Amino acid sequence: MMALIVVVIVCFVIGIWGWPLLIAVLGLSTVTDKSSALQRIRQLMNDHDISPADVELCFNEPRTQRPKAAQSNNSNVAKTLFIYLGAIFVLAGVGTYTATFWDQMGSVMRILVTLGVAYILFVLLVLALYEKKYPKLIVPLSLACAFFMVIGWYVFIDEIFPNGARWRFATLAVFGVILLHFYLLFVCFSRTVFAFLSLIFFYGSMYVGFDLLGLSATHISILFGASLLIVGSELENTAQRALGEPVLLIGVFWLNVGLFDLLALFVSANWASLITGFCLMSTGYGLLLSARYPRLVMLGYLFGSILFYSGLFDLVQYTSFELVYLAATVSMLYVSVILHSRILLMTTSLAMLSFIGYFSAQHFSTSLGWPLTLIFTGIVFLGVGSIALRLRKNIKTSM
Repeated sequence: MMALIVVVIVCFVIGIWGWPLLIAVLGLSTVTDKSSALQRIRQLMNDHDISPADVELCFNEPRTQRPKAAQSNNSNVAKTLFIYLGAIFVLAGVGTYTATFWDQMGSVMRILVTLGVAYILFVLLVLALYEKKYPKLIVPLSLACAFFMVIGWYVFIDEIFPNGARWRFATLAVFGVILLHFYLLFVCFSRTVFAFLSLIFFYGSMYVGFDLLGLSATHISILFGASLLIVGSELENTAQRALGEPVLLIGVFWLNVGLFDLLALFVSANWASLITGFCLMSTGYGLLLSARYPRLVMLGYLFGSILFYSGLFDLVQYTSFELVYLAATVSMLYVSVILHSRILLMTTSLAMLSFIGYFSAQHFSTSLGWPLTLIFTGIVFLGVGSIALRLRKNIKTSM
């Protein structure tokens, strides 16, 4: 009982103080003044393609019209809730029946309860698209349809070829058939979810195809990562721009994993980590210049700096160039201040403190003067920073 109380108290403390602190450290909320607020508004307008005319129209909209929309939305909650509950119970019943009686079923029955259910969901999806009465059901119906189609077609192939088929050819056939379904739906209805599923099955089938051709996983990662960067950039100019950020995220991750593996073949893993980390931070800086995707910028700085500092430390450890690491962290600290990046400031500060602790333990473990020197140096830097801040304020007031 006492342990449960302690857990509740800890969760409460984390919820009250920890989460806002984490948001502040990671830079998820950077609105601290009027200038930051305007920059945040600009990013939101760019991300969602909002024009100043749209903002003016929304700002001038009479407030009396807004509660009516809320009331009309509340009236649909019960209907939507029962529809979701009905769909969940139907799918749960089909899954339970299939799992219970799978061994007693024949081949035809197994195909019907998997592939048959998939195409029933597909027909319901098409009807919902034509009727336009249940727009919120489109996404869950599409995902459920894709899930059952994958299972159903694999079951179909397994029942047709009971002695076993080569899984690569089976996967290529399954993904290709499902890709055709959702690509046709995308052409007819231009829904973002259909573009998303088409991309998944397209790259899945292409990965298996290149694997059949003997292309290595490293080269496939580089090729697919580069192509996803192009696709993500092009999605910005379409109605499916909401997919741009996740596609770019996957593309950057895929490309850098491939580059790391490729570099590790020619140089050591330390150099591969160093170069890959620098590339990730450069990607984050490039996205920062475009004033888009602040979350991708944050992730680029986070993982890029971790890889960069890890690779650099492994390279200089136990050598006469260990102080190069400290110089690099000081330089990156300057860069983080210039870029106003809290996540880069956090990783750089941790890297610098960790190196100072390591260097002290290695060379000054019994010296009293070394920690006093660090304290004195820190006080000097704090004083210089305070003087610089005062001079900046005086210059602003004099101008």
